[in-house]
Amino acid sequence: MNSETEFELPQLYRHHIFACHVQRPPTHPHGSCGAAGAQALWDRLSKAIEAQALTDIGVTAAGCLGFCRAGPLMVVYPDGVWYRPTTPDDIDEIIESHLKKGKRVDRLVTVLKRS
Repeated sequence: MNSETEFELPQLYRHHIFACHVQRPPTHPHGSCGAAGAQALWDRLSKAIEAQALTDIGVTAAGCLGFCRAGPLMVVYPDGVWYRPTTPDDIDEIIESHLKKGKRVDRLVTVLKRS
């Protein structure tokens, strides 16, 4: 960019979460986050963020994040942290620790590898 076209882009969210909402049948060979119980977790996440008026946190329902058998999966940006929560308490801990205090919840982090 040259000096005439440079400008600062506003940061809309401090954290932006993408949560996989893909729902395949439980017997599908790829699996899916939906079949692993993701919807109830994402509902809790969205409702808690709204109830706590965390307006600097965005949540987006995503299609397949590419690691179907590892789900349910969510990724928090700009940190690039992938979480695999399995209980409502996991969601609450991610909100309190990572989203509000900036401290990653290591026990829920999942390290994914492309094959």
